[in-house]
Formats: sequence, structure tokens, C-alpha cells
Amino acid sequence: MNERAKLETKASPHVALFATCLVNAMRPSIGFAAVQLLEQAGCRVDVPMGQTCCGQPALNSGDQEGTRQIARRNIKMLEPFDHVVVPSGSCAATIKVHYPELFAHDPAWLKRAQNLAARTHELLSYLTDIRGWAPEGVHLEKTATYHDSCSGLRELGVKKQPRKLLAGVENLTMRPLAGEETCCGFGGTFCVKYPAISNAIVDEKAAAVEATGADLLLGGDLGCLLNMAGKLHRRGAKVQVYHAAEVLAGMGDEPAIGGDA
Repeated sequence: MNERAKLETKASPHVALFATCLVNAMRPSIGFAAVQLLEQAGCRVDVPMGQTCCGQPALNSGDQEGTRQIARRNIKMLEPFDHVVVPSGSCAATIKVHYPELFAHDPAWLKRAQNLAARTHELLSYLTDIRGWAPEGVHLEKTATYHDSCSGLRELGVKKQPRKLLAGVENLTMRPLAGEETCCGFGGTFCVKYPAISNAIVDEKAAAVEATGADLLLGGDLGCLLNMAGKLHRRGAKVQVYHAAEVLAGMGDEPAIGGDA
């Protein structure tokens, strides 16, 4: 860890929580959990009221100019903060990886996009790698398995961090998931463009989850979790689905994603 990172770890950074559209619309408890964890990690947290979409759906659909318009707005909004933290690998990767790519031929905006990218982090990696935070006094008498979402894993290197954090939850037993790094079939707009393929992929994923015998399926990206929760529910599985942040914040006994899945 370099000296700047050490100083940031000790200080109280002013953090913007970029909550994401799905969290805002479908699972606000993830946002509340993220705020709780960030405050426990010593951060001053704001949730900018002007935030909307990161632009990922437009980008996935090939609308680069539309995505640039969204990116410019978000860059302006998020520039005042020390760090931007996102409870989603795919949305974090859009800001951190793809915003600079969008402005490759626009030097002024490229610099601003790169500066923002350097200060943008996925939530679970931020808690571990930047803040050095670990859960204390969190108990959950359950077994769980973990799915690695594609963008967080492949674009941001989020793999060990959630497992390290979850290992600090007392009485929570983690079970390995066959194909834990394999796509769940959501893929943003992929599931809309290729529904039959998406359904076949998530069916295999759900079968692998059931085979673990775990009580809970955990992950770090709500899009993937909604997709898998829906399939598990349709299969009649008893596995309950949560964002890892909810468990770390002590919300593991609250209603699961997908209701009575």
C-alpha cells in the first residue's frame, strides 16, 4: 500500500454512494446497508440526489454518444468527492473502466474521466482494500455460497475481498459453488436480446447453487442476484438470496431478494 493509500485509510474520506438504478428501484436495503458499512469504516457518506443511471444500458446497446451525455453529467456531479463507492461491479466498471474509453479522443473530458475512475471503487473491495474494514459482532447461523459476477471479477478484480469480509461473520459457513466464476446469464441487456440462451445459463447456475445445499446465495451485483433469485424461485428452491453487504450489515434475517424464494 502506498503512502497516499495509508493516509486515506486513516482519514475520514468524503464518499459518494452511487446507489445504482436497480438498488434504488428494486432493493433499497442494499443502499442502506452500504451506507451503514461505509460509516462503520470511518467514511462521511453522501448519496447525491442528482444521480440517475451510470449509462451501462445505453453503452451495451451501442449508443456511445448517449452514454457520453450521461457520463458528463455524472462526472460533474461526482467530482467533489474523495471517493465514489458503488455496490455493483458492473456499474462501478462502467465508471472506472468505460468512461475513460468513451472520451479517448476528447482530452479535456478524458482527464476528468480518468480522475474520477481513479477514485471509484466497488463497495466490497473498497471496504477491504482501501479502508481495511472488517465486520465486528455480526452473527448469522446459516450456510452460504457465493457467486462472482462477471464485471466485478473480470474488470475490477473483485474475488477475495467479499470472501474475506464474509469470513468475519460469526457462525456463517461458506460452501464452494461449482462454476462460481461462470456467468449467471443476466449480462445487462444480454438477457433481453437473447432470452433463451440467458434462461439456459441461469438454469444451470441455479442447479449448481441448489447442489451446494446452502441456505443462502450471496453476491455483489443486484442484477445477477435478481436473475438467479427469480430462477431459484421458479424451480421451487428454498435458497434465499442476498447482497453480501446486507449480510455484513446484519440484515441476513430480513426478507430475501425475490421474496419467498
